Amino acid sequence: MTTDTYQTLPDGRPLPLMTGAERPMLESWLAFHRATLESKCAGPDDGQVRLASAAPSELTLLGLVQHLAEVERNWFQSVFAGLDVPTLYGDGAGGYALAPERGLDEALADWRREVERGRELCAGRSLDDIGRIVGGPMAGLEVSLRWILVHLIEEYARHNGHADIVRERIDGVTGA
Repeated sequence: MTTDTYQTLPDGRPLPLMTGAERPMLESWLAFHRATLESKCAGPDDGQVRLASAAPSELTLLGLVQHLAEVERNWFQSVFAGLDVPTLYGDGAGGYALAPERGLDEALADWRREVERGRELCAGRSLDDIGRIVGGPMAGLEVSLRWILVHLIEEYARHNGHADIVRERIDGVTGA
C-alpha cells in the first residue's frame, strides 16, 4: 500500500486508519511512522544530522536513519523472506556508526530502497505467513508477518521519539 491511498495530515504525512481491516491499518501506521522519521530529517545540514542528542549519548539523526534502514532490511529480507543479505553498513553497531563520506541523502536513499523492498516482499502475503529470526538470543524462532509489522510500528515510534529529542537539540524543532 502506498501513502497516496491515505488521507494526509496538514504536514503531508499519511493519516493512519482509525477503522477498517487489520492489514491496511497496520500498514497505515507503519507508513505514518516512516513519514514521521522522514519529516524529522527535513531541514538540518550535514553537520547538524551528525550532532548527538546529549552527552554521553552518540545518537544522531543520521545514525537513526541508517539504523532504520538496517531494521527494514533485517526484518523483511532476512527474517521474513529468508534471504541471506549482508548488513548495509557493516559497522557491527546496527547502523548507528557514522562515516565521514556518507551523508543524509545517501542514508535516506538506502532507507527508501529498503522500505520499497520490504513492501515488495510483503505484497500478496498473508499476515499469518511465517519468517524465522536470524541471529541473537531469539535465533530460529518463528514470527508472523503480523508480528513483524507490529514490531516495526513500535520500533519506529520509539526511534521517532529519539529523533524528536535530537531534532530539538539541533534547532529547537519539536512535535510531529
